[in-house]
Amino acid sequence: MFKIQTLNKISAVGLEEFPRDNYETASGLNDPDAILVRSADMHTMDIPGSLKAVARAGAGVNNIPIDSMTDKGIVVFNTPGANANAVKELVLLSLLISSRPVFDAADWVKTLAGKGEEIPDLAEKGKSQFVGHELKGKKLGVIGLGAIGALVANAAVKLGMEVIGYDPFMSIAAAWRLDSSIKHAETLDVLLSKADYVTIHIPQTPDTKGLINEKTIKNMKDGVVIINIARGGLVNNDDILAALDSGKVRCFVTDFASEELLNKKNVICFPHLGASTPEAEDNCAVMAVNELREFLEKGNITNSVNFPKCVTENPIPKNGTRLCISHKNAPGIVSKFTTVLGDAKLNIAGMINQNRGDTAYNIIDIDGVVPEETLRALAGIETVTKVRPIFA
Repeated sequence: MFKIQTLNKISAVGLEEFPRDNYETASGLNDPDAILVRSADMHTMDIPGSLKAVARAGAGVNNIPIDSMTDKGIVVFNTPGANANAVKELVLLSLLISSRPVFDAADWVKTLAGKGEEIPDLAEKGKSQFVGHELKGKKLGVIGLGAIGALVANAAVKLGMEVIGYDPFMSIAAAWRLDSSIKHAETLDVLLSKADYVTIHIPQTPDTKGLINEKTIKNMKDGVVIINIARGGLVNNDDILAALDSGKVRCFVTDFASEELLNKKNVICFPHLGASTPEAEDNCAVMAVNELREFLEKGNITNSVNFPKCVTENPIPKNGTRLCISHKNAPGIVSKFTTVLGDAKLNIAGMINQNRGDTAYNIIDIDGVVPEETLRALAGIETVTKVRPIFA
């Protein structure tokens, strides 16, 4: 029986993916095998020794202590692309409301209450103060062409916009998803210099924090619109406000409210609505649950932020053992595994070793049951962080 602790309210559609005869899910479980989380902060949490994996039902993992998890051999999963459509639609809304002052217009119309039959004429006379811009023919710069950025770029093309994308790490698969009319900028500066609207779709890392700042804003067109539905730290708010005051930036739309942005002219703040749809929550939960099941039941790793992808389609040998071993990526470690297993007279039926930077992961199939003393010997090898057997 696998025990899954939930730190937030997780979609019931996702939780139903756990077979009831082999999984227990609850918020107050002791000694869980895995944790399902959305936004709960795990940085100050006591991590139980039983924990093998954490799955974030969403893309961002800033609320999870990744380095600490890696040191303990705990695999952290996320769900890239599961909420992509919801975020895409919010970006499209942001493009529209940053171009047409519909909020101000709707508020103004309310002031006509009580004017009776005069309202139609008054509305006609007053509408000129709410003139906006059309999106058709304007240039949209999309920073990051992953699951969300690609959807935004393709949708903008259908709105009649000219789209320029920038992503130095774009995969071939991502390139195939893009409309053929989308142009790819060789540098960020080239994109920023041409775009009437800029939307950001990259993760926040030490290298990308404050990407939109005084220096990069100077490279933009006068009157540019900036949209950030990705991560708050990607934009320097003080620099944005200065650019709004000078007129360099016409409007800033963000999904990350903060004190300095509230009630500022030409700033539109949302309360982190990017993935706030039931459809997105369901998709993220289903994806997270399936990732955990593949890992707990078969040892497979996909969509991990701290471990390499490592997947086998082979079944666990009949009456055998699958060893899932994580360790620091160092020369000679795998040979030490084979030595320990050979000394125990255990036959290796199959073996996969993958690494990601300083971290490595192995799936080793064994003919027969691996005894406890052999598991302890493997766990005692220097740099090994976790040894987990899965018995057939």
